Amino acid sequence: MKKTILFITACFIGMMSQAQTDKLPTIAVANPNVNGLTIKPESVAKMMRLETIKLQKYKVYDEYDMADVLKAKEEYRTQCYGQNCLIKLGTELNVDYVMCGSIDGLGNKIAVTVKIVDVKNQTLFKSAVKEFDNQETEVQRMIEIILAEMHGFTVDKVTADRLAFKNEVITSNNIGKINNSGPRIGGAALVGSLHEFATRPTSQGGLDIAPFVSMIGYQFEGQYVGTENFSALVEGIVNVSGLEQGRFLPSFTLMNGFRFGKSGWEFAFGPRLSVKHTSQGFFDTKNLYGQNDQYFSQSDWAQYQLNHSNVSLDQAYQFEDNLDMRGTTKLSTSFVIAFGRTFRAGSLNVPVNLFYTSQKGGGFAGINVGFNVQKSKQPINKPTPPKGYY
Repeated sequence: MKKTILFITACFIGMMSQAQTDKLPTIAVANPNVNGLTIKPESVAKMMRLETIKLQKYKVYDEYDMADVLKAKEEYRTQCYGQNCLIKLGTELNVDYVMCGSIDGLGNKIAVTVKIVDVKNQTLFKSAVKEFDNQETEVQRMIEIILAEMHGFTVDKVTADRLAFKNEVITSNNIGKINNSGPRIGGAALVGSLHEFATRPTSQGGLDIAPFVSMIGYQFEGQYVGTENFSALVEGIVNVSGLEQGRFLPSFTLMNGFRFGKSGWEFAFGPRLSVKHTSQGFFDTKNLYGQNDQYFSQSDWAQYQLNHSNVSLDQAYQFEDNLDMRGTTKLSTSFVIAFGRTFRAGSLNVPVNLFYTSQKGGGFAGINVGFNVQKSKQPINKPTPPKGYY
């Protein structure tokens, strides 16, 4: 008895449901116009039908209901976008409404247009246009959102926010990924232990030069972040110092730089690599064995002992690693900090920087001037072509 009652109830509910469906207005979906995307119009039409069914506002014709009419005229399959054509299509299908639209990939966004034509009254029933972020794989969700808004349904805020087109601040045309290179010239004073090494006689392993050297080199510059008021740079500088005093002192500096504002103020820092020569020795600060502050390497001290019998090293002195052109060649590292400004004249940039190169016991303090010409420019954000998935 219970099974019979349940069966009758189910049949009644099904009949009521079918009756309600039969009362719904009929609607057909024409193939939309798709531009700038890889997705096919037929696939978009299926998505539109599916999302329209979910609204439960219409009795939706599927592609099989429309097959005979579509086969009859090529226009209905590929070029039926205007209101007049849609009304003709709806008349031949004998439906109340016809839906169509367009999906356009426009740079970094997708514009979705949907319109519903009232066939009987030959008027535009509903229409909407909405811009979304360029996420082609989410076209169906975009259609879901725009149809829901057209019919007064609540849209999931999280989904809408993730697909929303962010109308971000415009970046000027002269801001981008710039590759500038150019020569650099300057000069630097040697301070601390480098000052002593520069002025020390060559007989004691020094450079025997004035404690000021010229610098000439070439800078390679690349910009990896650029906005209206800020840019980040990577800079590589190949440099040679001391040529005017008969010395060849090469170095390479790699710096991370930041440029602020249109006036071109800059700040940069990074490691500097060069070659140094060192030996184990000591400075005769007490003037016990010769001239004041004379440098003795281990070999110097051995020779001194041969020439002066019964001489022992004072307990105040210890052999330590010191700069010595006669010594062992090693890699030298230091840290560079620079601050300055780039002056611009058209495509010509003239950077002027104050810098300090710090290492154990001393460093270089100087000024560097150069020029570079903007050779190439590319946009920071290149549009990525969509990948086909249909």
